[in-house]
Amino acid sequence: MAGSAPAPVKSAMRTLDVIELVVAHRKGITANEIGAALTIPVSSLSYLLATLADRDYLRREGRQYLPGPGLERLRVPVDELSLQDRVAPLLRAIRSELNETVSFMVPHGWELEALVTDASDHALRYAIEPGERKPMHALASGKALLATFSEAELGRYFAEAPRERLTPRTVCDEAGLRAQLAEVRARGYAEAIEESTEGICSLGCSIVTGGRTVGAIGVAVPTVRFTDDLVAKTINLLRRTAEALRA
Repeated sequence: MAGSAPAPVKSAMRTLDVIELVVAHRKGITANEIGAALTIPVSSLSYLLATLADRDYLRREGRQYLPGPGLERLRVPVDELSLQDRVAPLLRAIRSELNETVSFMVPHGWELEALVTDASDHALRYAIEPGERKPMHALASGKALLATFSEAELGRYFAEAPRERLTPRTVCDEAGLRAQLAEVRARGYAEAIEESTEGICSLGCSIVTGGRTVGAIGVAVPTVRFTDDLVAKTINLLRRTAEALRA
Protein backbone atom coordinates (compact mmCIF):
# COMPACT_ATOMS: atom_id res chain seq x y z
CA MET A 1 0.00 0.00 0.00
CA ALA A 2 1.32 3.46 -0.93
CA GLY A 3 2.65 5.39 2.04
CA SER A 4 2.81 2.33 4.33
CA ALA A 5 5.89 1.80 6.50
CA PRO A 6 8.37 -0.81 5.24
CA ALA A 7 8.34 -4.16 7.05
CA PRO A 8 11.17 -4.61 9.56
CA VAL A 9 14.02 -6.91 8.59
CA LYS A 10 13.80 -9.91 10.92
CA SER A 11 17.56 -10.56 11.17
CA ALA A 12 18.27 -6.91 11.95
CA MET A 13 15.53 -6.83 14.57
CA ARG A 14 16.92 -9.95 16.23
CA THR A 15 20.41 -8.48 16.32
CA LEU A 16 19.19 -5.28 17.96
CA ASP A 17 17.00 -7.23 20.40
CA VAL A 18 19.97 -9.34 21.52
CA ILE A 19 22.22 -6.30 22.01
CA GLU A 20 19.55 -4.40 23.95
CA LEU A 21 18.82 -7.42 26.16
CA VAL A 22 22.49 -7.95 27.01
CA VAL A 23 22.98 -4.23 27.72
CA ALA A 24 20.00 -4.40 30.10
CA HIS A 25 21.70 -7.26 32.00
CA ARG A 26 24.98 -5.62 32.97
CA LYS A 27 25.98 -8.56 35.18
CA GLY A 28 25.66 -10.95 32.26
CA ILE A 29 23.12 -13.27 30.69
CA THR A 30 23.48 -16.77 29.26
CA ALA A 31 22.64 -17.89 25.73
CA ASN A 32 19.80 -20.04 27.06
CA GLU A 33 18.33 -17.05 28.88
CA ILE A 34 18.62 -14.88 25.76
CA GLY A 35 16.96 -17.55 23.62
CA ALA A 36 14.13 -18.01 26.09
CA ALA A 37 13.53 -14.28 26.50
CA LEU A 38 13.51 -13.55 22.77
CA THR A 39 12.20 -16.92 21.51
CA ILE A 40 15.13 -17.31 19.11
CA PRO A 41 16.02 -20.88 18.01
CA VAL A 42 19.35 -22.10 19.42
CA SER A 43 20.77 -22.71 15.92
CA SER A 44 20.18 -19.10 14.87
CA LEU A 45 21.18 -17.62 18.23
CA SER A 46 24.56 -19.37 18.48
CA TYR A 47 25.68 -17.94 15.12
CA LEU A 48 24.38 -14.48 15.99
CA LEU A 49 26.12 -14.43 19.38
CA ALA A 50 29.39 -15.65 17.85
CA THR A 51 29.24 -12.89 15.20
CA LEU A 52 28.50 -10.16 17.76
CA ALA A 53 31.32 -11.40 20.00
CA ASP A 54 33.73 -11.56 17.05
CA ARG A 55 32.90 -7.94 16.22
CA ASP A 56 33.33 -6.95 19.91
CA TYR A 57 29.74 -5.82 20.37
CA LEU A 58 29.43 -8.54 23.01
CA ARG A 59 32.04 -10.24 25.15
CA ARG A 60 31.82 -13.66 26.75
CA GLU A 61 32.88 -14.58 30.28
CA GLY A 62 32.28 -18.26 30.89
CA ARG A 63 28.64 -18.85 29.98
CA GLN A 64 27.70 -15.18 30.42
CA TYR A 65 27.42 -12.57 27.66
CA LEU A 66 28.11 -8.94 28.52
CA PRO A 67 28.30 -5.64 26.56
CA GLY A 68 31.51 -5.48 24.53
CA PRO A 69 33.92 -2.63 23.75
CA GLY A 70 32.57 -2.36 20.21
CA LEU A 71 29.46 -0.66 21.58
CA GLU A 72 31.60 2.20 22.88
CA ARG A 73 32.84 2.88 19.34
CA LEU A 74 29.27 3.67 18.31
CA ARG A 75 29.27 6.60 20.74
CA VAL A 76 32.46 8.18 19.37
CA PRO A 77 31.95 11.08 16.91
CA VAL A 78 33.05 10.13 13.39
CA ASP A 79 35.81 12.75 13.35
CA GLU A 80 37.28 11.18 16.52
CA LEU A 81 37.43 7.61 15.20
CA SER A 82 40.88 6.22 14.51
CA LEU A 83 41.83 5.52 10.91
CA GLN A 84 41.85 1.81 11.75
CA ASP A 85 38.28 1.96 13.11
CA ARG A 86 37.10 3.82 10.01
CA VAL A 87 38.76 1.42 7.58
CA ALA A 88 37.93 -1.92 9.23
CA PRO A 89 34.18 -2.08 8.42
CA LEU A 90 34.83 -1.04 4.82
CA LEU A 91 37.40 -3.82 4.42
CA ARG A 92 34.92 -6.31 5.86
CA ALA A 93 32.40 -5.18 3.26
CA ILE A 94 34.90 -5.75 0.43
CA ARG A 95 35.85 -9.16 1.82
CA SER A 96 32.18 -10.09 2.15
CA GLU A 97 31.54 -9.15 -1.49
CA LEU A 98 34.60 -10.87 -2.96
CA ASN A 99 35.68 -13.48 -0.40
CA GLU A 100 39.27 -12.53 -1.19
CA THR A 101 41.93 -11.21 1.21
CA VAL A 102 41.85 -7.43 1.58
CA SER A 103 44.37 -5.27 3.45
CA PHE A 104 44.84 -1.64 4.37
CA MET A 105 48.54 -0.81 4.13
CA VAL A 106 50.33 2.26 5.47
CA PRO A 107 53.86 3.48 4.60
CA HIS A 108 56.71 2.53 6.90
CA GLY A 109 59.91 3.88 5.44
CA TRP A 110 60.13 2.44 1.92
CA GLU A 111 57.91 -0.49 2.89
CA LEU A 112 54.20 -0.98 3.49
CA GLU A 113 52.86 -2.22 6.82
CA ALA A 114 49.54 -4.05 7.06
CA LEU A 115 47.39 -2.04 9.47
CA VAL A 116 44.10 -3.91 8.95
CA THR A 117 43.54 -7.20 7.14
CA ASP A 118 40.51 -9.38 6.47
CA ALA A 119 41.34 -12.79 5.04
CA SER A 120 39.42 -14.88 2.53
CA ASP A 121 38.01 -18.15 3.83
CA HIS A 122 38.94 -20.04 0.64
CA ALA A 123 41.35 -22.93 1.20
CA LEU A 124 43.59 -21.33 -1.46
CA ARG A 125 44.16 -17.74 -0.38
CA TYR A 126 46.77 -15.08 0.28
CA ALA A 127 47.56 -14.54 3.95
CA ILE A 128 49.05 -11.45 5.58
CA GLU A 129 48.99 -10.53 9.25
CA PRO A 130 48.56 -7.05 10.78
CA GLY A 131 52.00 -5.58 11.37
CA GLU A 132 53.60 -7.54 8.53
CA ARG A 133 55.71 -5.42 6.15
CA LYS A 134 56.15 -5.76 2.39
CA PRO A 135 58.23 -3.86 -0.20
CA MET A 136 56.30 -1.21 -2.11
CA HIS A 137 57.55 -2.06 -5.59
CA ALA A 138 56.04 -5.57 -5.70
CA LEU A 139 52.50 -4.90 -4.39
CA ALA A 140 49.56 -3.26 -6.13
CA SER A 141 48.89 -1.22 -2.99
CA GLY A 142 52.55 -0.15 -3.00
CA LYS A 143 52.39 0.94 -6.64
CA ALA A 144 49.16 2.82 -5.89
CA LEU A 145 50.94 4.69 -3.11
CA LEU A 146 54.10 5.35 -5.16
CA ALA A 147 51.94 6.85 -7.91
CA THR A 148 50.93 9.63 -5.49
CA PHE A 149 54.55 10.61 -4.72
CA SER A 150 55.96 13.90 -5.92
CA GLU A 151 58.90 13.80 -8.30
CA ALA A 152 61.23 14.66 -5.41
CA GLU A 153 59.84 11.82 -3.29
CA LEU A 154 60.14 9.38 -6.19
CA GLY A 155 63.74 10.47 -6.72
CA ARG A 156 64.53 9.65 -3.10
CA TYR A 157 62.68 6.34 -3.38
CA PHE A 158 64.63 5.18 -6.42
CA ALA A 159 67.90 6.33 -4.86
CA GLU A 160 67.37 4.70 -1.46
CA ALA A 161 64.87 1.82 -1.62
CA PRO A 162 66.11 -1.75 -2.10
CA ARG A 163 64.01 -3.44 -4.79
CA GLU A 164 64.50 -7.19 -4.62
CA ARG A 165 63.28 -9.46 -7.41
CA LEU A 166 60.79 -11.62 -5.48
CA THR A 167 59.47 -13.58 -8.47
CA PRO A 168 60.41 -13.79 -12.15
CA ARG A 169 57.73 -11.15 -12.82
CA THR A 170 58.80 -8.56 -10.23
CA VAL A 171 59.49 -5.18 -11.85
CA CYS A 172 62.55 -3.73 -10.13
CA ASP A 173 64.15 -1.25 -12.54
CA GLU A 174 63.33 2.45 -12.36
CA ALA A 175 62.19 2.76 -15.98
CA GLY A 176 59.82 -0.19 -15.69
CA LEU A 177 58.35 1.03 -12.41
CA ARG A 178 57.91 4.57 -13.70
CA ALA A 179 56.00 3.19 -16.69
CA GLN A 180 53.72 1.25 -14.32
CA LEU A 181 53.16 4.32 -12.13
CA ALA A 182 52.12 6.34 -15.18
CA GLU A 183 49.50 3.68 -15.92
CA VAL A 184 48.28 3.80 -12.30
CA ARG A 185 47.79 7.57 -12.49
CA ALA A 186 45.93 7.26 -15.81
CA ARG A 187 43.47 4.57 -14.71
CA GLY A 188 43.19 5.28 -10.98
CA TYR A 189 44.20 1.86 -9.64
CA ALA A 190 47.25 -0.39 -9.57
CA GLU A 191 47.78 -3.99 -10.57
CA ALA A 192 50.55 -6.49 -9.73
CA ILE A 193 50.54 -9.84 -11.52
CA GLU A 194 52.54 -12.40 -9.53
CA GLU A 195 55.16 -9.79 -8.61
CA SER A 196 55.25 -10.41 -4.85
CA THR A 197 54.26 -14.08 -4.71
CA GLU A 198 53.98 -16.58 -7.54
CA GLY A 199 50.35 -17.55 -8.08
CA ILE A 200 48.99 -14.35 -6.47
CA CYS A 201 47.73 -11.21 -8.24
CA SER A 202 46.68 -7.99 -6.58
CA LEU A 203 44.79 -4.78 -7.20
CA GLY A 204 45.24 -1.62 -5.16
CA CYS A 205 43.99 1.92 -4.70
CA SER A 206 45.50 4.78 -2.72
CA ILE A 207 43.46 6.28 0.12
CA VAL A 208 43.20 10.01 0.69
CA THR A 209 41.53 11.37 3.81
CA GLY A 210 41.77 14.77 5.42
CA GLY A 211 43.45 16.02 2.25
CA ARG A 212 46.46 13.70 2.46
CA THR A 213 47.35 10.23 1.24
CA VAL A 214 47.38 7.92 4.28
CA GLY A 215 47.87 4.51 2.70
CA ALA A 216 46.37 2.09 0.21
CA ILE A 217 43.89 -0.77 0.10
CA GLY A 218 44.89 -3.92 -1.73
CA VAL A 219 42.99 -7.07 -2.67
CA ALA A 220 45.08 -10.22 -3.22
CA VAL A 221 43.67 -13.02 -5.36
CA PRO A 222 45.08 -16.39 -6.45
CA THR A 223 45.76 -16.30 -10.19
CA VAL A 224 43.28 -19.11 -10.84
CA ARG A 225 40.43 -16.85 -9.60
CA PHE A 226 41.75 -13.60 -11.13
CA THR A 227 39.10 -13.35 -13.85
CA ASP A 228 37.99 -10.29 -15.82
CA ASP A 229 34.69 -10.25 -13.93
CA LEU A 230 36.41 -10.34 -10.55
CA VAL A 231 38.86 -7.62 -11.61
CA ALA A 232 36.02 -5.32 -12.70
CA LYS A 233 34.08 -5.92 -9.48
CA THR A 234 37.18 -5.36 -7.34
CA ILE A 235 38.08 -2.10 -9.06
CA ASN A 236 34.54 -0.82 -8.51
CA LEU A 237 34.65 -1.73 -4.80
CA LEU A 238 38.08 -0.15 -4.34
CA ARG A 239 36.94 3.09 -5.95
CA ARG A 240 33.76 3.22 -3.85
CA THR A 241 35.76 2.59 -0.68
CA ALA A 242 38.30 5.27 -1.54
CA GLU A 243 35.49 7.78 -2.11
CA ALA A 244 33.80 6.81 1.20
CA LEU A 245 37.03 7.40 3.13
CA ARG A 246 37.75 10.63 1.24
CA ALA A 247 34.34 11.94 2.29
